[in-house]
Amino acid sequence: MRVFRKFNVDFGDQDFYKTMLAIAIPVTIQQLISSLLNMLDIVMVGQLGDSAIAALGLSNQVFFLLNLLLFGLTSGMSVFTSQYWGQRDVANIRRVLGLCLTIALAASGFFSIAAYFFPVQVLSFYTNDQMVIEIGARYLRVVSLSYLLTSISYSYYAVLRSIRQVRLPMVINVVALSIKAVIGYVLIFGLIGFPAFGVEGAAYSTLIARVLEVVLVVGLTYRLRTPAAARLRELTGYNFSFAYKIMATALPALINEIVWSLGVTTYNAIYAHIGTNAIAAVNIVGTFENLAFVTSIGIGTACAVMVGNSIGAGDRERAFRLGKIYLALGLLVSIATAVILVVFSPELVGLYQVSDETAAYAHQILLIYALTLWLRATNFMLFIGALRAGGDTTYAMIVETCTMWTVGVPLVFWAGLSLRLAVPWVYLIVLVEEFTKLMIIFPRFRSKKWIHDLVAAV
Repeated sequence: MRVFRKFNVDFGDQDFYKTMLAIAIPVTIQQLISSLLNMLDIVMVGQLGDSAIAALGLSNQVFFLLNLLLFGLTSGMSVFTSQYWGQRDVANIRRVLGLCLTIALAASGFFSIAAYFFPVQVLSFYTNDQMVIEIGARYLRVVSLSYLLTSISYSYYAVLRSIRQVRLPMVINVVALSIKAVIGYVLIFGLIGFPAFGVEGAAYSTLIARVLEVVLVVGLTYRLRTPAAARLRELTGYNFSFAYKIMATALPALINEIVWSLGVTTYNAIYAHIGTNAIAAVNIVGTFENLAFVTSIGIGTACAVMVGNSIGAGDRERAFRLGKIYLALGLLVSIATAVILVVFSPELVGLYQVSDETAAYAHQILLIYALTLWLRATNFMLFIGALRAGGDTTYAMIVETCTMWTVGVPLVFWAGLSLRLAVPWVYLIVLVEEFTKLMIIFPRFRSKKWIHDLVAAV
């Protein structure tokens, strides 16, 4: 705690806690339920063997890329919607939503075409295992139809969160994913008269859930007359000048996520080339990574919203003070989460019916993740919670892109494909990139140069 006192972190602001919890708890619950149900999906498919779980994991790399692209786009746009909400400027919030929907639909359309028409070629980038490719291709053709729907939901979720209406996205997402889990269980194993679709059953359940989700989020947004309930004229009311100024900040965040996601998918391709056991182990740990990180996402989302609102209201000092408090909270929560992961790691890996080698790899990787969770959480709070909310997206993009492609990717290529190290060692080497990022970005945070009042200039 002496470190926090040194940076003048104030934990006694009761108004802060009230607002923070109102944002962070619903987001955390949504992320927790989402991660639990996605883990259930992996656990169910995991009963079908190593090839099935590897196929599902590699097929979902396509959605992983789209997911991060949408996250980059919507979080970049949210820089403006959160600052506009600080001024209660609903008209411009709706214009930003319209621009976000336009770009998101175009991007997801590209992914849908690639996954539906070229699934074998896409999966061949990751693995040479023909059984994995065959299973994964069937999954991709079905799930690709859900990508356009996902882009619509993401856009509305991002705007609703940035204006502090976080309960509606939470309820809708939890309902949709719960239904997905039930349908997935029925279709994967062939219950109540349905044939056993295996991995394809998971794809059909995802598609059905996405249809329900987009109907609910759009319908309730307008039914409840939220600030996001824009008429078509308001959604398309942006001109070139407005779009250019918005994209000047949002585009670096989008590029950041694209380049970062390409790096991560490159890591996964290297894991897959090490062996099917290796990528299966990484996919198993990935479900627990998502689960362990939900609180950090909740806190980081609250940080981005409150920092952005403060900047929009013209209070730079409060924005910096909030950033410090959130950084400290994120560190404390990540340490507590890591302890839980270490204690229960054998039981967590034991949920999967996989080979002994895969289980051993998964256990080792999970321990590495737990012991370094504080590093990932701190970087998330700095990059996403503070710098992106402050509109410092270009600086963040340069740092994250350069460290991944000049440090992380070369090291993993060297360790995985040249030295042929076991996958836990390769996974550990990835963390050199995270440490390098922290050494660069923390001084930027302390300098306050990341705080930009963007809406005053639009």
